[in-house]
Amino acid sequence: MNSLPPPSERLQVFVYGTLKPGGIYYRHYCEAIVIDAHPAIAFGQLFDLPLGYPAMTTGDRPVYGFVLSFADWSILTALDHLEGYDPQRPAAENEYTRQLVEINDLDQQPLGMAWVYMMTVEQVTQLGGALVPSGNWSGKQT
Repeated sequence: MNSLPPPSERLQVFVYGTLKPGGIYYRHYCEAIVIDAHPAIAFGQLFDLPLGYPAMTTGDRPVYGFVLSFADWSILTALDHLEGYDPQRPAAENEYTRQLVEINDLDQQPLGMAWVYMMTVEQVTQLGGALVPSGNWSGKQT
């Protein structure tokens, strides 16, 4: 599931929280090297965590975010570090896992596959996550 395509292909990452344009980590990690940033939808469930950032789990609800496109695949190393993911560690020791998911534009037209950082439902429960019914995390959940 976590195999990487050839480096000549464009990297797509679906972001739904602090890495979205305008998010606290977008400028530092993405702004200078992103090729495109387009509103997008993936399906899962979105939770607001008391830690100040969101988590996405598997599910069938729309999760709103952005698909970021990059030419340089090395960005994954930096994003993996930010998201507490190491593919060499057992899954239970990672904060998030990186998975490929299908994404769509806001008109439900397919945009292909993108990497996304997800948590398990168990992790979200342990962290006291609250479901975001709108599927759109703004950082100012009530």
